[in-house]
Amino acid sequence: MSSSLHPKRWPLRTRLIVEQVVLIAIVCAGIGIVSVFALRDFQINQLDQRLREASGRVERGGPLMPGMIPPNPLDRPGFPPGTLVVFIRTSGVDGTRIQPGKDRPDDLPAGELRALASVPADATARTVQLGAELGEHRVMAVRGRDGTVMVTGLPMAEVDSVVLRMGFIVGGVALAGLVAVSLAGALIIRKTLRPLERVAATAGRVAELPLHQGEVALAERVPEGDANPDTEVGQVGLALNSMLDHVGEALSARHASETRVRQFVADASHELRTPLAAIRGYAELTRRTSEEVPPEIGHAMRRVESEAVRMTSLVEDLLLLARLDAGRPLGRESVDLSRVVVDSVSDARIAGPEHDWRLELPPEPVTVSGDAHKLQQVLVNLLSNARVHTPAGTTVTTSLRCEGEGEDGGGGGGGGGCVVMVVSDDGPGIPDGLQGEVFERFSRGDTSRSRAAGSTGLGLSIVAAVVAAHEGEVSVESRPGRTRFVVRLPG
Repeated sequence: MSSSLHPKRWPLRTRLIVEQVVLIAIVCAGIGIVSVFALRDFQINQLDQRLREASGRVERGGPLMPGMIPPNPLDRPGFPPGTLVVFIRTSGVDGTRIQPGKDRPDDLPAGELRALASVPADATARTVQLGAELGEHRVMAVRGRDGTVMVTGLPMAEVDSVVLRMGFIVGGVALAGLVAVSLAGALIIRKTLRPLERVAATAGRVAELPLHQGEVALAERVPEGDANPDTEVGQVGLALNSMLDHVGEALSARHASETRVRQFVADASHELRTPLAAIRGYAELTRRTSEEVPPEIGHAMRRVESEAVRMTSLVEDLLLLARLDAGRPLGRESVDLSRVVVDSVSDARIAGPEHDWRLELPPEPVTVSGDAHKLQQVLVNLLSNARVHTPAGTTVTTSLRCEGEGEDGGGGGGGGGCVVMVVSDDGPGIPDGLQGEVFERFSRGDTSRSRAAGSTGLGLSIVAAVVAAHEGEVSVESRPGRTRFVVRLPG
């Protein structure tokens, strides 16, 4: 059986209706069977009563032979149409049967006579099958004073007809009742489950809210009428409201904590810029002095200057992320993305001459609306990531194209399409376990990708934040020998 057809996968409404109909069908079948058998027993008892009366009349009236019966058998009271009588004597067996619509009784065939002759003479009514023509009869055998056995019988056809009609009536009424109960039950169950549907709709609307980031106004609640603790559905609604209250408090606490952390990072980054600038200035001053500086001191100052530069870059990255997290709007202007790509790849070629840098650009300039400096930083970070985490000789290809309605628009990217920028390399790739974490902050792939210089682990997180601020998306596909970072921006 298909899993979708399994009763456990049916909707609750369907299961309730089916179970209700099956239960009522069983009850109706039981009542119908009992009623039909009770009616049959009653009809047989009535037939036995008439059979005893007919048998007594035969015993009092003597043999019922063709020559002894009046011309019209129906004129003899107590013998209804279809009555049969058999006399069993020492000299032989003979019997007749009153046929409806005939003036005189007919003799019974020899086969029926033999069947009736075998009936015990104990004055007990029993059912005997007398062939296909006569059918079943209730018969009774009584032994007379002269030793003659008189067998009297009445047909079961009327009983069977009444029982059959009763069966059809009970079946028809039961079927009509099942249909009526199914329709009424469907309406009742639909009305009864409507509060549960509203509770489910509330839970569905909550599930669609962006609860993973930012401030969330969790205003969705189950209506008060569906949160009545006196009903089962109301208990579910009340529990859901209570859960939403706790979730709302937790989200508010999380947002407050994230806000404090962002503010601290922004404040700390801003305050660190001044001392770092002073450190770099004093370190550079030692290189400009005319006096001879001991080699050890010179090396130490160069290291101080180098680390100050790296720390300044880290502080700037943290400050940028804090501003993006705070939702500060970016500048919006028309940016020639083709020019940004050419400049960024040229800078990367100078920074990493040991790599093979390639460009794939459309013939027409591609323009987008956004912050030119931030978009250039996106590409610079992606190219730097490819340079730092791949060995010498790796081919890094940067491509740009338009998709959607603006794909053939010449001027690039307009008209409701999107602009796709891809940075790919044929390096060792990113391990499967790290592909979902490369855009997390301070995430590094050092375990698998060789590196030639240090990294703060913020480059790709800045890429994701800047692209999201431009209402775009960035993704990565990686396997050994091929890694692709795909940036999609609105055209």
